[in-house]
Amino acid sequence: MKKDLFDRETILKLKNFITQKVSNSEEAEEILQETLVSASECLELYSGKSSFFTWLCGIAKHEISDFYRKKKIKTILFSRLPWLESLATEALGPEQILLRKEAIKKVKKSLKSLSEGYQQVLRLKYYQGLSVKEIAQQLNETVKAIESRLTRARKAFAQAFAADYPQGKLSPSG
Repeated sequence: MKKDLFDRETILKLKNFITQKVSNSEEAEEILQETLVSASECLELYSGKSSFFTWLCGIAKHEISDFYRKKKIKTILFSRLPWLESLATEALGPEQILLRKEAIKKVKKSLKSLSEGYQQVLRLKYYQGLSVKEIAQQLNETVKAIESRLTRARKAFAQAFAADYPQGKLSPSG
């Protein structure tokens, strides 16, 4: 998932949250990227019962656990077979890049399937990073109206995403 799908403030807060839990800044950045990819792949699960940031933090906690579990397994495996580490690094790098590119394509395709009004508020919020108040001012509407439209737009996006990509698979259904 592209970073610019979320506003800069949310990304920064999420990065700070992860950095507090992880001592290494490179690992924190990697976990941040995995969190954003995971969030894009399961966006339809966001119910709105908590804030979007709280939901992202929950995903980040799982990604941190997964990261350290995988790191422990790699450490044990690579300590016994050192040559395997360089082979694994070369093999996994391009695959991860491809998966990220596919996730971006999935998000863009689902976004394009929405009505112009929903696309507009989602772009203003997540691409341009505007606050709800700023969007309301720009569109000459009330904050409540924009909040409502954003909620409906997120739900429509999640449904479109789930319809095209059931269970988060990379290839479309059908």
